[in-house]
Amino acid sequence: MTAFGPFGSTQSVDFGELSAAGLFLLHGPTGAGKTSVLDAVCYALYGSVPGARQSGQGMTLRSDHAAPGVRTEVTLELTVAGRRLEITRQPPWERPKKRGTGTTLDKAQTWLRERDAASGAWKDLSRSHQEIGEEITQLLGMSREQFCQVVLLPQGDFARFLRADAEARGKLLGRLFDTRRFADVEKRLAERRRAAESRVREGDADLLADAHRMQQAAGGSMEPPELTPGEPGLAEAVLSAAAVARSTAREQLTAARCRLATAESALADAGRALDAVRERDRLQRRFAEARERADRLRERSGAHQEARARMERARKAGTVAPALELRDSAGAEHGRAAGAELRARALLPAALADAGAAGLAAAARRAAEELGGLESARRAERRLTELLGERADLDRQERADEEAREDAETWLADWEETRAGLQAGIDSAQQAATTARELAVLRDPARQRLNAARLRDRLAGETRTAEEQARAARERALAAKQHWLDLKEQRLNGIAAELAAGLTDGEPCAVCGATEHPAPARKVAGHVDRETEERALADHQRADDHRAEAERRLGAVREALAAASAEAGDGATEQLSRAVDELERQYAQARDAASALHAEQERLRRAEDEHELRITAQREAAVRAASRVGHRERLDREHAALEEELAQARGDAPSVAARAAQLERSVGLLTDAADTARAAEEAAQRLKEADARLADAAFRAGFDTPEAAAEALLDDAAHRELQRRLDAWQHEEAAVRAVLAEPETVAAAQQPPADLGSAQRAAEDADRRVREAASARDAADRRCAELDRLSARAAASVRRLGPLREEYERVARMAGLTAGTSADNERKMRLESYVLAARLEQVAAAATVRLHRMSSGRYTLVHSDDRTGRGRSGLGLHVVDAWTGRERDTATLSGGETFFASLALALGLADVVTDEAGGVRLDTLFIDEGFGSLDDQALDEVLDVLDSLRERDRSVGIVSHVGDLRRRIHAQLEVVKGRSGSELRRRGTR
Repeated sequence: MTAFGPFGSTQSVDFGELSAAGLFLLHGPTGAGKTSVLDAVCYALYGSVPGARQSGQGMTLRSDHAAPGVRTEVTLELTVAGRRLEITRQPPWERPKKRGTGTTLDKAQTWLRERDAASGAWKDLSRSHQEIGEEITQLLGMSREQFCQVVLLPQGDFARFLRADAEARGKLLGRLFDTRRFADVEKRLAERRRAAESRVREGDADLLADAHRMQQAAGGSMEPPELTPGEPGLAEAVLSAAAVARSTAREQLTAARCRLATAESALADAGRALDAVRERDRLQRRFAEARERADRLRERSGAHQEARARMERARKAGTVAPALELRDSAGAEHGRAAGAELRARALLPAALADAGAAGLAAAARRAAEELGGLESARRAERRLTELLGERADLDRQERADEEAREDAETWLADWEETRAGLQAGIDSAQQAATTARELAVLRDPARQRLNAARLRDRLAGETRTAEEQARAARERALAAKQHWLDLKEQRLNGIAAELAAGLTDGEPCAVCGATEHPAPARKVAGHVDRETEERALADHQRADDHRAEAERRLGAVREALAAASAEAGDGATEQLSRAVDELERQYAQARDAASALHAEQERLRRAEDEHELRITAQREAAVRAASRVGHRERLDREHAALEEELAQARGDAPSVAARAAQLERSVGLLTDAADTARAAEEAAQRLKEADARLADAAFRAGFDTPEAAAEALLDDAAHRELQRRLDAWQHEEAAVRAVLAEPETVAAAQQPPADLGSAQRAAEDADRRVREAASARDAADRRCAELDRLSARAAASVRRLGPLREEYERVARMAGLTAGTSADNERKMRLESYVLAARLEQVAAAATVRLHRMSSGRYTLVHSDDRTGRGRSGLGLHVVDAWTGRERDTATLSGGETFFASLALALGLADVVTDEAGGVRLDTLFIDEGFGSLDDQALDEVLDVLDSLRERDRSVGIVSHVGDLRRRIHAQLEVVKGRSGSELRRRGTR
């Protein structure tokens, strides 16, 4: 163990050497860390510590005495199933950061190794927490809870087990023997019972819901059964009501069909009459509209003739349209070319304003040749710019080096004073750490006395309350006993009437044997029967049990009060609290001051690093200054040569780039001007040719001038609109002539006007009557279909509910039997309790073997099936006293007797759990405390029993601070506590 619990340094324990004697002792003062040795064994195997200490692990496992850089670690080497294994576990811890201040969290780590029997070398098996946990659990054959009960025998737990009720015993045994599968069976059967009951109730509810739906579908002519889900006769009542509703609905459907046929015949007659009136009205309106259209055509005949003439002139002008388009295109092109030429010439010098296209092209070639000769000068100009940048960089570097040198000199001037101040801070923090360690040793004793004082004050009040409760319980027990004795006396006085109640003529009397009973005794008012007496006896027994329990609680509180008073001393609680608060305040101040040690050390280290950096910066700045002198001279010579070359190339321009830009602009302007001049000459020639073609085309089409032909042209939209008007006139004229020539239209126009409104109203009335009759017929048809569907659904539900109800009854009987609530389960014992009772019976038998020897043959543990709380049974545990021959509850044992019984029970349970785990061999057991309640003779008997375990090649480690055990057991492991943490010392071993 390293930095584990109270052990600040690394401690090693060789249990193989301690176990050689078969019996060894682990002892030391209170709080030294005896139990922490066993915690380390359990933590190495399972990654957690036993009992209530398993909560809040991680940082709580780490020793407060350990150095900050030492990590908590436990390594266990063990032999199991013929294999030599080594387990190493490290809980998570907050270590100091390697860089900077503060801490960082490292995760928990685990290693599992195995020694090769042939070579003796260790080989790694796994570093996974889950894999290692599964491997160890499989090899040992038991969980952590079982290991803590079987190998690390906690006496306090088994003493509580002896006094516990059936419910608490069941929880412990359930964890050890893993009877969850039987509890799962109970749960599964209960779930199946609830599910089956739910299905039956749902089926009945659905059937009743179908009955209500039938009532709605039948329109109120059906009365649903007044039954609830689960009541008998529900199915028959629903099916009978459905049959009556179906018969009534079919009669209503037949009557609705007859009414619909009559209404449809009347509608057909009204429809034919309406069609005839509508046709005559349509023909009369058609003739009138045709006469109106003919009148409108005569009024627009002049405009129609003008449109025909306009269309003819447009047709002739269409032959001239291509020549017009060609001339317009040539004119537009000539205008654009002339404008471009004027704009290009305006940008030229005055000397070239009147030059032709050829002269402009020659001038552009001369400017391009001069531009090509400036490339070398451009490169020289770019290099000159680079030289200026390099000179600026040298100046910036010189200024930066000068500033760095001055800053380093200023910082180094204060170095000695800075280092002295940082060292003083480190010395102060180290002194505070020493003070904090001294105060930490005083904290735990002070806290223990304060806690004991608070417990003493609380227990004083509880003692008074327990005394009042015990006195009241004694009075209630006496009153209940007196009541029972009074009822018993009354029953004995009236026993003749009770015996007479069982007499039958011809049957012999149980008292006198006579077969005739002329005057049997009669029960009088206030007669007490057997049941009343038994209830009074049960009340008396419960009151007596409450009295015993109250007196036991009073004794326990008094013992606890005496122990707390002895530990707290005579000091007042307030005074102890103030002392603890002052000690905590001083300790907190010292720890806060000591916590700055690492930060102060880190600040000194950083200051020393800064000192080295400043000296190095001074030297490097001097070297760079010397190298810059030669570089600056070379740059000055190159700069003068480039300036001379550029002066020749620039001419009158400010720079070579400006001169090149002037030449590039001149080349572009001259080239554009030459191109636009040639394009203008070509456009003028094409315009002249287009004018000649247009004049010839207009003459041939019959127009005096091209302008007249252009005026006669129509655009596409105007042409389409004019053609549409001409076509519409022709269509309208033909349509009017056709209508006025129809014989039926002319004949209808000669008849009286049609009365369409009266015919429509008659047809609407007939149609309304048909719809009403059809709606009634459809409603009756839907009612029949819905009743048929619901009736078939109800019949199917009745057939389906039969097997479900049988299944529910069968599952309910099984669930009640396994849950202990069925009348067939006489002892009201659950299935899991039944299995645990068998295990408890095995444990009691195994424990009796050792208890019989420890108590010199006086006590025997027996398992009891008597009913306990809530009417359940199966987990009772009694002790038989051979001196009195009576069987009594284990809670009545004295302190030493309780230790006998709990130790025997722990060893017996270890044997049974070992067998349950597959007979895995367990060579070592640990018994934690409990020996202080034994006298010398009892202690000898217990040690003899423990020594007998060596017959099965098992060794026993006793954890105790009892001084007499140190004289009786030679092999010892002593835990010595001190200011710097606890240490382990071996005695009596080789």
